Amino acid sequence: MSSPPSPPAGLVQKLFRYIDLHQDEFVQTLKEWVAIESDSIQPVPRLRQELLRMTALAEAALRRLGARVDLVDLGSQQLPDGQTLPMPPVILAELGNEPQKPTVCFYGHLDVQPAARADGWLTAPFELTEVDGKLYGRGATDDKGPVVAWINAVSAFQALEEDLPVNIKFVLEGMEEAGSVALEALVKREKDGFFSGVDCIVISDNLWLSQRPALIYGTRGNSYFTVEVKCRDQDFHSGTFGGILNEPMADLVALLGSLTDASGRILVPGIYDHVAPVTEEERQLYAATDLDLAEFRRRAQVEKFLFDTKEEILMHLWRYPSLSIHGIEGAFAEPGTKTVIPARVTGKFSIRLVPHMETPVVGRQVKQHLQRVFSERNSSNQMAVSMVLGLRPWVADVKDRRYLAAKRAIETVFGMEPDVIRDGSTVPIAQVFQDTLQKTVLMLPLGAVDDGEHSQNEKINRRNYIEGSKLFAVFFLEMAQLQEQWQDRPA
Repeated sequence: MSSPPSPPAGLVQKLFRYIDLHQDEFVQTLKEWVAIESDSIQPVPRLRQELLRMTALAEAALRRLGARVDLVDLGSQQLPDGQTLPMPPVILAELGNEPQKPTVCFYGHLDVQPAARADGWLTAPFELTEVDGKLYGRGATDDKGPVVAWINAVSAFQALEEDLPVNIKFVLEGMEEAGSVALEALVKREKDGFFSGVDCIVISDNLWLSQRPALIYGTRGNSYFTVEVKCRDQDFHSGTFGGILNEPMADLVALLGSLTDASGRILVPGIYDHVAPVTEEERQLYAATDLDLAEFRRRAQVEKFLFDTKEEILMHLWRYPSLSIHGIEGAFAEPGTKTVIPARVTGKFSIRLVPHMETPVVGRQVKQHLQRVFSERNSSNQMAVSMVLGLRPWVADVKDRRYLAAKRAIETVFGMEPDVIRDGSTVPIAQVFQDTLQKTVLMLPLGAVDDGEHSQNEKINRRNYIEGSKLFAVFFLEMAQLQEQWQDRPA
C-alpha cells in the first residue's frame, strides 16, 4: 500500500507557530505540575494527598479541553505493616466520538520517584528551574512533561479553531512508579467499554538513545528475585563464633557469585534456550542506529564496557537477557568496624527478560540453579529463593502502519528519520495493553538521552518539550490521513 498524502502544510505551519508563540505558557503549566510532590513510592499519608492533588490538577486540565472525565476508584493499598493508604484514582477521559475518525489513546502517569535537595540536586526538585534551555525538576521527563505535551497539542487545535483530526482518549494513573497497582485489572474490565473503539495506544515514557529522535518498538521484561540464607534470628560475634559456623554471608556471596561470569554471561543452565534468534532485519536496525560509543561511555562515566562494537552493545542492552545484583539486606553496611556475623541475609537480583522467555520458566531455572550450588556447599544454613516480580517483555511490529505514521510525524517535526530502537528497561503496561486489547501499542518518547529519569537533576530540554508538543499534533494529522487512505482503499 502506498504512503498516505502528507497533512496540509498550511495547517502544520499554523500549529507550529502557535506552539512556538505560546511555549512560555506551556512551560508555566509544566512548572505547576512539577510543583506537586506526587511521590507514589513512599507510603505516607502526606504524599498520598499530593497524589490526589495531582490527579485533580490533571482532571481540571482535561475538563478545560472539553473532555468527558471519569475517575475510577482503585480503593486502598494494603502495606506490609498492616496500614492502608488510599490509592489515587485512574483518569479515563474521552474527547470526541466521531466514527469516521481514528481513536488514539494516550497512556501516561502522574506520579514520580522520591526526590530531595539533599540527594545531590543542584536545584529544588519540585520547583521547575530552567538553566541553559534545560527544565530541571522531578517528573519533568518522567512523565509529566510528555503528558502535558499531549494536552498542549490538543489545545493548539482548539485555540486555532481547527477540527481535531482524531478522537482522543487518556489513561492517566498515579501509581506507575509503585508498579501500576490494579491497573491491569482495570484494563481487562474496560476492554469492551472504554477501550472498545481504540485504534492504537501511545506511550511516551522513555528516552531517546542519542540526540536523534527515537521510535521504540520493544522493551525487556523483568524477573526480580530474593535469596535468603539463614542460620538463626540473632546475629553472632565474630570473635566468639567465627571459624566454627557456616556463615550466611559467605553462603550468600557464593550464591550470588554463581549467577554470572566475568563477561556478564548468565550461568543459570537453560536461561538462553528460549531467547529469540537475531534476524537479519534486526541487525540492520542496530547498524543504522545513531550511537557514538565514546560519547556514550563518557556520559556513563565508565572506563570500559563489556563489548567493543555498537551492535554488540545494543543487542546486550535490548535483546539479550541480563542479570544485575542489586543489594544485600541484613548485612552491616554503616561506616565503622562492627565485627558482626549476620545471622540472616537476603540477596536481591533481577533478570531482564527478552522474547520468548517466560517468567515461570525463568523462575524454575533460577531456583534449581541456586539449590544445586547451595547443596554443593554442604551448609547447615537454610536457603529460600523467591521470585517477587515477573514482568514479560514487549515487542511490536515496526512495519505496522501506525508506526509508519509516527515515523512520518517525527520526520516532519525534526527533519530527520528516527532511530527505531528497543529499550532495555521494562514498561509492563505495554504488554498488558497489547495482550488484553489486541491493539497496536507504540512508544513515542520525547526525553533526551541525558534527561536523568529517576536520578538527581532530572530534566527535559525545552526543545524536546516544545517540539514534542508539535510532534503529537502532527501525529494526530498523520493518523487522520492514514484513516482516510484505509477507508478509501478498494474493497
